[in-house]
Amino acid sequence: MKVTSKHYEGNNQTFTIRFAEEKDAASLSKIRLQIDGETENMDREQGEGFLDEAAFKSVIAADTAANNSLFLIAETEDGRLVGYSRCQGGNFKRTSHRAEFGVCVVKEFWGYGIGSLLLKSSIKWADSIPLKKLSLNVLETNHIAVNLYTKHGFEIEGILKNDKQLADGQFYSTLVMGRHYNRDT
Repeated sequence: MKVTSKHYEGNNQTFTIRFAEEKDAASLSKIRLQIDGETENMDREQGEGFLDEAAFKSVIAADTAANNSLFLIAETEDGRLVGYSRCQGGNFKRTSHRAEFGVCVVKEFWGYGIGSLLLKSSIKWADSIPLKKLSLNVLETNHIAVNLYTKHGFEIEGILKNDKQLADGQFYSTLVMGRHYNRDT
């Protein structure tokens, strides 16, 4: 499902939040690799699970065709991709009622509200289709993200204890969060 492009301003910068297109695949491959190296809040270390341009084209095509998936990008007014989010819907009948949300932003653009804009756009999309649940996983130490998700109706549903080992050698837990939609079946 496609969403309408929206323009936003923040910190003297104009951003567009829009649906990912095939032409974005090469840039998405580069910024995903960059972001994975900029923070330990992601599931991967830099270079792990690498997706090249062709892989991103496949993901974009699959999400475009699915009724329960959404792939958004954040772009500066000069055309630079600086973040993206994805709601990946379940492929099986038993999980087709839900989508898993993830977001990432290039570190240089943290604090511009881009993550929040991507989240709000994803929630608006989820509100408009017959999803029953939007879920996500977040590292317990990512307090800014946890607060943002809670502010937008997500609740902690569980804790995966000692789920990730970070660069300091310590193990950290992952919070499982969900936003439920009370809709008639």
